[in-house]
Amino acid sequence: MDSQAQEALDFTDQVVIVTGGTRGLGLGITRAFLGAGAKVVVCGRHEPDEADLPRVPGPDGDRVAEFVVADVREADQAQALVDVAVQRLGRLDVLVNNAGGSPYVEAAKASPRFFSSIVALNLFAAFYCAQAANAVFQTQESGGSIINIASVSGIRPTPGAVAYGAAKAGLVNLTQTLSVEWAPKVRVNAIVAGLLDTGAGADHYGGEEGLRRVAATIPLGRMGTPDDISGACLFLASPLASYVTGSDLLIHGGGEWPAYITAIQGG
Repeated sequence: MDSQAQEALDFTDQVVIVTGGTRGLGLGITRAFLGAGAKVVVCGRHEPDEADLPRVPGPDGDRVAEFVVADVREADQAQALVDVAVQRLGRLDVLVNNAGGSPYVEAAKASPRFFSSIVALNLFAAFYCAQAANAVFQTQESGGSIINIASVSGIRPTPGAVAYGAAKAGLVNLTQTLSVEWAPKVRVNAIVAGLLDTGAGADHYGGEEGLRRVAATIPLGRMGTPDDISGACLFLASPLASYVTGSDLLIHGGGEWPAYITAIQGG
């Protein structure tokens, strides 16, 4: 990497919020920004032990994320998260709306309460945090960047995840609309993530053998990792992406082998 690119990916003195940033994909994103020099604020409904906070080694000791107790499904708590981050650290430069997820539930069995809760976590929370962050970004000469973590579940059928898929589809459109309304101060982009192995979801895919079989359906021959997504977050938040907004960056290893090819081959 040349010096210009290295400088562009240096987030020293910048402040980043990563929702859902203490585990899984969010943990990987948090560590990436910490490693790039940023001050990172993460959140959750329950405060973890100090030893469990995201951290990376630094020249003067570990760089550790700051934690704020917040349920971002509630608009007032999303606002408080942004307020506390700015009060503690003086500014805000990047928001990564990563909090999300859903268990497997067939559409016919999804209760209204379940559907509402999944949409709230995967769509409403992102809007609440983005709205609060935008109010800060618009007052800063440097503006700010919002990155929404979407999913391939929002752009193709996903049996067993009807609420999740619908919410992620909405998140893609939300990204496009906010990028227009909040320009030029704020850039808003989405990462449409494919199938990921975060190190904690083997059971979801039927164990290690299930992971291997799923990976075999992906053209690149493997599932994605948090590093694959966190690297894209650094790019989108950096000056290297200064003309990128309203974009849906698809990171899915090529997708999935078409079913008809498998059928032709007798698979």
